[in-house]
This record gives sequence, structure tokens and C-alpha cells, in this order.
Amino acid sequence: MKPGARRLTGTDGVSHTFDPGSFALELILSGGPPPWDRYELLHTPDDAAAWLAESYLAADLPFTADDVRVTKADLARLKEFRALLWHVVPGMIPDAKTLPGITTRQLTPEDRALINATVGEPPLAELDEAGRIRRRTPITMRQVLGAAAQDLIDIIGSDQVARLRMCEGDNCALMFYDTSRPGNRRWCSMQRCGNRHKVGNYRTRHPS
Repeated sequence: MKPGARRLTGTDGVSHTFDPGSFALELILSGGPPPWDRYELLHTPDDAAAWLAESYLAADLPFTADDVRVTKADLARLKEFRALLWHVVPGMIPDAKTLPGITTRQLTPEDRALINATVGEPPLAELDEAGRIRRRTPITMRQVLGAAAQDLIDIIGSDQVARLRMCEGDNCALMFYDTSRPGNRRWCSMQRCGNRHKVGNYRTRHPS
């Protein structure tokens, strides 16, 4: 499974692969404000380092959890930025479902200031002893959040914002950036909500 694509298990016990389409959107999958904190994955700095080693940041140049430097203060900053995503991303998606416990909002001056202040130098590359490209380590949280903020800006600050989606499946609130060529992705995954939609249509056309 490619970095950034996550294997998720729903409350029904069914697992599926979900690709959020961007690193910024992927951060939402790691947990969230109450009541979404029941899905929290980043309890410790070590959790965050391991999660990042499987993220979109590792798509081009893989790295390990040991290559990431995360302190408790770093983890708090990551969660602060992630909370912003929970509040502003749904507000940019037409017809987005209401998320329990989440007050969605349009981007405020304070939000813009936080995003702009977070932009910074992303994780860097260098050449190893054999002249091959590798990730320069350690990777800092400043670099991680800098990459996430730039990713978010590239989407919401352009016409690409129209490609922000929330899954159309019943009782599914997974959000993603549609990277498909035609821009018509509707589901978190064809393995889950897309398949349920097809089954529902079939049963409608062929009642028993």
C-alpha cells in the first residue's frame, strides 16, 4: 500500500483502503477534537513519528520513525493545526454533512495567520555516499507542519479548492482531495461506500 493511503476499519468491522489525496487532508485521519478524539492515533511523540513515516511525506523519499524528531510540544502544535483543518475544511465543501461536535467556519483572519505562520522549509533531500537521493534527517515538526500548511494553501488558495470532497456515503464523513483526472470522485473508497451505493441501486432496480 502506497504511503498516504490508509487502511481504515469502520464501526461495522469492515476494512477498506482510503486515500485522502493530500498530506494536509491525511492529518485529519490521525484524530481530532471531541467527540472525534475516540479515533486518536497520536497519543505520544513516538506515535506521531511512526504515523508520519507512513504518510504522504514518505511517498517520494521513504524514511523511518527514527528519522523524525517529535517532542511533546511538537505534538501539541501538530494537533493545533489538525484542529484548524477539522473546522475549516468542511466549510469549503459544498453540501458537506454536519460533523457532530464540530463547528465549521469560513476561513478567519486568525486562521489565515496561523496557516501562513506555519509555512516553512519542508523536509529536505540530499545525496548519500553513492550519489543517490535520500531524505535529510532528522525531520523536524517545523518541516512537517510547513509541508502540511503549504499543501493546504496550494489547494484552498486556488481553483483546486473545488476538488475538496466529503464522501457521499450515508453516515460517512471522510474528507479528501480529489486527484482523479475527471475530478468526479464521490466515495471514500469503492471498497466501502461506493460498493454500498452500487448494491443499493441494484436492489432498487431488482426488488426481491
